[in-house]
Amino acid sequence: MFWQSFDVFLTLIRPHRERLALLMDLAVVALAWQATYLFRLGFERWFSARPDYDHWVLLGVLALYGVLLLALKVPKGIWRFSGFGEVKRLAAVCAVAGLVAATMVLMAQLGKVPRAVLALHPVFTLMGLAMMRMGYRMLYEHMRSRINGSAHEQRRALIMGAGDAARLLVAGIQHSQGWVVVGLVDDNAAKHGQRVAGLPVLGPLASAAHFAQLHGVTHIIVAMPGATTAQRRVALDLAAQTHKPVLTVPSSQELLAGRHVDQVRDIEPEDLLGREPVELDEGGISECLNGKVVLITGAGGSIGSELCRQVARYGPSKIVLYELSEFALYRIEQELGESFPHIPLVRLVGDVKDLEHLRHVFGKYKPQIVFHAAAYKHVPLMEEENAWACLRNNTLGTYHAAQAAAEHGTERFVLISTDKAVNPTNVMGATKRAAELVISHMAGQGHTTKFMAVRFGNVLGSSGSVIPKFKEQIAKGGPVTVTHPDITRYFMTIPEAARLVVQACAIGETGQVYVLDMGEPVRIVDLAKAMIRMSGRDLNEVRIEFSGLRPGEKLYEELLTDSDNSLPTSIPPLSIARLNSSEAASTVVVWLTQTLADPVNSDDRLRTALRDLLPAEYGVSRA
Repeated sequence: MFWQSFDVFLTLIRPHRERLALLMDLAVVALAWQATYLFRLGFERWFSARPDYDHWVLLGVLALYGVLLLALKVPKGIWRFSGFGEVKRLAAVCAVAGLVAATMVLMAQLGKVPRAVLALHPVFTLMGLAMMRMGYRMLYEHMRSRINGSAHEQRRALIMGAGDAARLLVAGIQHSQGWVVVGLVDDNAAKHGQRVAGLPVLGPLASAAHFAQLHGVTHIIVAMPGATTAQRRVALDLAAQTHKPVLTVPSSQELLAGRHVDQVRDIEPEDLLGREPVELDEGGISECLNGKVVLITGAGGSIGSELCRQVARYGPSKIVLYELSEFALYRIEQELGESFPHIPLVRLVGDVKDLEHLRHVFGKYKPQIVFHAAAYKHVPLMEEENAWACLRNNTLGTYHAAQAAAEHGTERFVLISTDKAVNPTNVMGATKRAAELVISHMAGQGHTTKFMAVRFGNVLGSSGSVIPKFKEQIAKGGPVTVTHPDITRYFMTIPEAARLVVQACAIGETGQVYVLDMGEPVRIVDLAKAMIRMSGRDLNEVRIEFSGLRPGEKLYEELLTDSDNSLPTSIPPLSIARLNSSEAASTVVVWLTQTLADPVNSDDRLRTALRDLLPAEYGVSRA
């Protein structure tokens, strides 16, 4: 198609746009000089009546216009956006150049140059320059309407990566979804100067910022699904330097899950912080879950819902969804019904604090595997005014669910715990540590059920985490609030967390607490800066404010996989926590009953009770 070829031609010459614009402007100045002579002298005399030094005068005029055009940065203007502002700059150039040229000619006593030519030439030049720009804009918008069905070009993209994914991406979005791809960059030197899907490979990844500015790019698309996590991070860092919104094609895991290459999405924090995929014992997990009845408490939460998706992959005979929130339950059952229509679902609105209802559910559906994800987890919210509710839900709810599982012969019971249970400095962490003690107590009672727990750190994108909050604040233009400039956290993705929970269920023995090697901690302020850059903004547009540590919040989370406190497993990222022997495990049920029976439900009294239960742990912190 002619218009598509013309668009490609414009892309090819764009690196030389400023030089070409200056040459074309000077050509118009020269033509306007000739046109002015024609207007003044007529066809018969417009050459013969000129002075023999006229060409030197014209060269001087061209030099003068050239200097002024460059001084006012007129060649840097983008013609397809030309408007009244551009015309004003052109008028200024013509007025100054015309005045200076006339003055110099008169001072040099070059009287044979007609005064009318000196007066009219700036007017003819302005008309020519403005008409050339308006004509180009009309032509460009007509080209856009013929290609995209709209005269407005919305998105111009530069693609990072020049492999098969980039080729499929170009085929999927070029000229069909409002996108215009101007070219590609790739670190493979053999591809430089070559063409992929008809588009040029312009240079290495490090040149992305240069070509983004040169080609008027509005978006950067990272098309490197097969790259390692480290390679993707480098590409994303280079993309952020363009100060343009950054998109990406789905990762290799997302492609395997059924997404298409041309379904570009925004950069998520897991793209910035994610690690290499963990190799799991798929056979062992399948043997553990296939054909089993699986019950998941808190099934509609961020962790619980991902556990549902992961469990469904291994073909359970039935999934019992136990959830207090009606909307969350509806949302996950709709998703599972669409993605896994062959798996029967039991959808139950229930509260883990209701022991009799749990006993009824376990007795009726006989779950063989239980994942206990129901919990209150927001640290500041639980610290003030809600401590009692936190204890009842996180600790008593765990005891009730474990009690019902033991009474009905459940094979495995997995508690979802948190790194905040290590040396807790807040009510939420202490109640989760107490829940671990409940599991330890139940494991020591001789039940056939295997009781275990899995600890992990902050989960990217989970409800109540900083990620959704940062996204919302960036979308509003800031400020982005961070509690402290030095606060750090360990992060993992929701799918990674859920996969490791499922893996721990398959290999775990009763009474064990599994922890994850979380890698290096991440400074929250660095994460906020990266998210701002990936949105196409900078710190001058979206500022960061420090609000101070909140009640119960640590500056640093504890390391969970210290070699002095853990034992390795057959799955490298998983280790077993060495828990100090404590009498609290044997007395936790009595303690829980006595504490909850206290008629004075004050937060201070509850904190005192938790310190009595965890004398060697509660309140210890590096912060």
